[in-house]
Amino acid sequence: MDLPSTKPYLIRAIHEWCCDNDFTPYLAVIADGRARVPREFVRDGQIVLNVGYDATKGLNIANEGITFQARFGGVAREISVPISNVAAIYARENGAGMAFEPDGEASSEAMDGADGADDAPFSKNHEPLPEPPATPPTGRPKLQRIK
Repeated sequence: MDLPSTKPYLIRAIHEWCCDNDFTPYLAVIADGRARVPREFVRDGQIVLNVGYDATKGLNIANEGITFQARFGGVAREISVPISNVAAIYARENGAGMAFEPDGEASSEAMDGADGADDAPFSKNHEPLPEPPATPPTGRPKLQRIK
């Protein structure tokens, strides 16, 4: 018997923790053809979304996906992200959160260029880009966004 994924539960828990502590929850999302996000804000095949209650309307973090409305450049947009496309959730203020291993569906679609765009997080020969050098752990773990 296949157990349901823990990923949506962890996303909801970290989102709640961020909101309870007055942090701004950010989602890092793989922007392939299955994610409905504003393409003009996609960088290196990913987009970072503010999913705080102040920045969203109708936020729903379900087991299959995350949906909400948000304004980009003053224009309201419908956002829909499959759970498999969520790469991380973290607090903007301190980077505390959780990163996820790419799910099979999201990473293979990004490699195949499912949306026809060349914005997947892979090099031209479909090899994963090299990881930045790891810093030695000091104290509390943090997630750091690298541009």
